[in-house]
Amino acid sequence: MSYLQPVLAYIILAIAIGYIAKKFFLPKSLFATKKKGGKACGHDDCGCH
Repeated sequence: MSYLQPVLAYIILAIAIGYIAKKFFLPKSLFATKKKGGKACGHDDCGCH
């Protein structure tokens, strides 16, 4: 059981580093979803965006 704590610590460290890399270092275009259609307001052009 003495090996469990370092393994969990390294897993948590890897998750934290991955989150920081995704949040600050990787471009947002990698994670952007492609929307179908160009209008964000619905069917009519309300001019709200």
